Amino acid sequence: MGEVVRTSKLVGEVEGNFPELTLEVGRRLYLDEDIVEWTCNYGDGRLYRNVSIAELRDGTAIRVTDYWGEPTTTPEWRQSMTDRLHMPADGIWPDAQHLGHH
Repeated sequence: MGEVVRTSKLVGEVEGNFPELTLEVGRRLYLDEDIVEWTCNYGDGRLYRNVSIAELRDGTAIRVTDYWGEPTTTPEWRQSMTDRLHMPADGIWPDAQHLGHH
């Protein structure tokens, strides 16, 4: 969604708006960071495969980046809980016009 949720309290508020949400961790890797593969269902029967990368400091996550599902816009109800994440067209998160066959 190209958004930043800045506190654990707001993360809980965002995630709490999906009463049908179920999820399960598939694999967890510990490198210099904590990498978790997981699957979720928002209650509509569609399964989403996801990856979360947590930057750790002294065993505590100081930043978590989640990758999942297809890009979409931030729903109006959660716009006040998030900031825009500006993703460069030619950077780490390319837009559709910058994807290519390899």
